[in-house]
Amino acid sequence: MVLRLPNPASRVAVLFAAFVVAFALAFFSIRNALAYHASQLGTQAGYERAARLEPSNALNWYLLGRFWQYSMEQSDPQQAIRDYRVSLSLNPRSADAWLDLATAYDGEGDTHQAREAFLAAKRVYPASAEVSWRYGNFLLRQGELDSAYSEIHHAVELDPTRGTEAFSRCWRASPDLNAILDKVLPPSKDVYLGAIRELVVEGQLDPALQIWSRLVALHPRMSPKEIAPLSNALLQRGRAHDLDLLWQQATSLMHNPPSDPAGSIIWDGSFESGIIGDGLAWQFPPVENGVKATLDTAQAHSGKQSLRMMFTGDDNIAYTGPCHFAVANPGSTYLFSAWIHTEALTTDEGIRFRIMSFTPSGNQFVETADVHGSEPWTNITLLWKAPRGTPIVQVCIARKISGSPDGDIQGTAWVDDVSLVPSSSQGAKP
Repeated sequence: MVLRLPNPASRVAVLFAAFVVAFALAFFSIRNALAYHASQLGTQAGYERAARLEPSNALNWYLLGRFWQYSMEQSDPQQAIRDYRVSLSLNPRSADAWLDLATAYDGEGDTHQAREAFLAAKRVYPASAEVSWRYGNFLLRQGELDSAYSEIHHAVELDPTRGTEAFSRCWRASPDLNAILDKVLPPSKDVYLGAIRELVVEGQLDPALQIWSRLVALHPRMSPKEIAPLSNALLQRGRAHDLDLLWQQATSLMHNPPSDPAGSIIWDGSFESGIIGDGLAWQFPPVENGVKATLDTAQAHSGKQSLRMMFTGDDNIAYTGPCHFAVANPGSTYLFSAWIHTEALTTDEGIRFRIMSFTPSGNQFVETADVHGSEPWTNITLLWKAPRGTPIVQVCIARKISGSPDGDIQGTAWVDDVSLVPSSSQGAKP
């Protein structure tokens, strides 16, 4: 469509109007750009200049308020409050501005105004995890536990990553575990595990076990490695019964738990789980004293893999390698069984198993015969009676120093299907 103007005066008027509009657009664009640039400087002068250039922009006043509130060197909470008020007069729908205003009032000891600002933030953004979190913490400091728990629970439901911190803060405010579990923490595997880790760090193992009971009741899929901090702490404290029950329950929640002989107190004796290093699992470093230990899928007595140890031949070593803690019944007799395969394992001292008991009168151990040279899969057994005392025992693969002048050990050994069962049970796999 072509606009036809009746006379030259009309054309001049239109041209002038276009020029004015273009000038205004350019002016406001440049002013906006200058204000934005000034606000990005992150300085008092920059924020103040941005507010002068665009006094109707709520964000500029909000950023200026944050500068006065959080500046390490030039903090002025009262000025921050004034700037937040200006920002909110321009944009009362800013939950961030209401939250920071509430924090400023709280820091100045004006809890009434702080509460009003927090409530305004909730009205503006009721579904915000941040709003519920900060308001809940405010209520927690006021000692209003039920209201605080409700807000913090809402925050954790919306953002489960806050679970550990939520537990920590509520626990310090009031160590009523049942109230926290019932009113704060949503029934979530990750949230419960975070709370358990927090309690383990503090050495609070009984409350940690209470939370574990709640977690087990959810029947989540999980691995025993996920409760490693708790299982390791129980092991260090010698709490054998709790450790044994914890490990059994964690194993029952695995997708594909290892299949051990009935009654065996050695967990994953066939090395099928691949879980290493914590609680009642096998523990060994990849390299120790020149011996390389790893899981090997190319050799197995049964299942898909075994444990392989490669000796370099550099030393005549006394080696205590892969070990496994177990919980025995003191006074009971057990049948130990394991399968060993060796290939060119030199010297007169090969590898053997050692069962160590930790008793009040001192450590006691028994050993199996060793296997060296080149041998096919060979079953070694030992009848062992658990001594009176602590029920925690340790089963290790070991090698004694050779008395031969040429005692540097070289070669490879594989271990599989290790079990320690009450003597009335059948422990060895054929």
